[in-house]
Amino acid sequence: MPISYRKSKIRRRSRVIGWSWRLWKPRIVFWLGAIAIGVVSVGFAAAADEAQRLFRSLTRSGHYGYLIPLALTPAGFLVSAILSMRLFPNAQGSGIPQAIAARHLDHTEARAALLSPRLVVGKILLTVVGLFSGASIGREGPTVQVGAAIMLASGRIGGMAQARGLILAGSAAGIAAAFNTPLAGIVFAIEEMSRTFQSRANGLVLTAVILSGLAAMGMVGSYTYFGESIVSAASPLDWVAVVLCGIVGGALGAGFSRMALAASRRIRVWAHPDPFRRMLAVAAVCGFAVAVIGVLAGGSTFGTGYEESQSVLVGEPLSPLFFIGKLGATFLSMVSGIPGGIFAPSLSIGVGLGGTIGSLIGASIALSGIVGMAGYFAGVVQAPMTAFVIIIEMTGNHEAVLPIMAAAMLGYITSRLVSPEPLYHGLSRAFIAQAIRQRRNVARAGEPVPAAPSAQ
Repeated sequence: MPISYRKSKIRRRSRVIGWSWRLWKPRIVFWLGAIAIGVVSVGFAAAADEAQRLFRSLTRSGHYGYLIPLALTPAGFLVSAILSMRLFPNAQGSGIPQAIAARHLDHTEARAALLSPRLVVGKILLTVVGLFSGASIGREGPTVQVGAAIMLASGRIGGMAQARGLILAGSAAGIAAAFNTPLAGIVFAIEEMSRTFQSRANGLVLTAVILSGLAAMGMVGSYTYFGESIVSAASPLDWVAVVLCGIVGGALGAGFSRMALAASRRIRVWAHPDPFRRMLAVAAVCGFAVAVIGVLAGGSTFGTGYEESQSVLVGEPLSPLFFIGKLGATFLSMVSGIPGGIFAPSLSIGVGLGGTIGSLIGASIALSGIVGMAGYFAGVVQAPMTAFVIIIEMTGNHEAVLPIMAAAMLGYITSRLVSPEPLYHGLSRAFIAQAIRQRRNVARAGEPVPAAPSAQ
């Protein structure tokens, strides 16, 4: 065969392959899925902010507005718990444990029970209901489950077989779009979601983060979550605050994580004989307790705590009761079983803790708030790189990179000494175990395997 003929044939084959719909369809669907995550994240954020605004306007209206949460918050917790158990099983909690569990499961049905288009609707709706009720929750963790579910659905439509890589990419895109922190999304996927770096998935993660970030930026513009900060460690007392915030924050975060895991296990065991009624009772009690804490704290512990965090980051001190009350409200909101994340509330707790430490020792309150956020957040999630990257991107502060890194690492080391099991991975075990039990039960009965039910 002449060489010129062979070259001509290769060129024709390359053109056919290059423009083949069969090859381009997965890529296009994947790109559209990543863009959809950015768009949905922006809409989710707008709905969440509006829900918090409505709650605050209700509770601040009239002479007796502060008493409204005593009825509204427990009722909202009950509604959220009922809908999550009846209509949207596996929508409860943060959503990050579900995404982690789905990556460990091998069967399509089990993954679909944790990450599905139906859960996208339920997760957004019920998180907004929780925020309207004053729950101490955030939208960032739920956005991880939403992003993973959208990307997994896109993979099915596009015929992509890399389910684990798609979940990883969707989770990273969710974090990136929720906080407008693309680097943190990538680091979160590597450090927290997978605990390893998979070379085959890195392209998916990067592409998903870029496209979802561009979609979100196109809708709301470029911004930093907490605004711009230029504080730095300018005195020895500031460095003392860094050390104290890292160690105390890490210990407090580990204590929260350890208690949350223990409480979740005990509640599951206690609720097992009659899960529906008993979980409703838990949600009602937790909702009323959150309302009482919020009323006693003057309303500062309701919602994400964004406004209070911003005041500390500009140098205004808060009462030590804020971070204590916020810690209790976040713990109760989490163990209640209603959908909602702990990312934003954890950052607020860390800011309050840091601001308190800074005011007690005479250090910069703004810097102490930032490093307190790093120490406590790293203590809760035990992901120090994610902690300092996300905080640097959220505050736009490049003057205090070393103090933030030091506080995050001290928080992580302290947390590992107190609580060896990471929070999200510990919570994911319940979903994995439930899926395995479901498959075994169905296999014994010799029936087709259905989707796994809720783990709670």
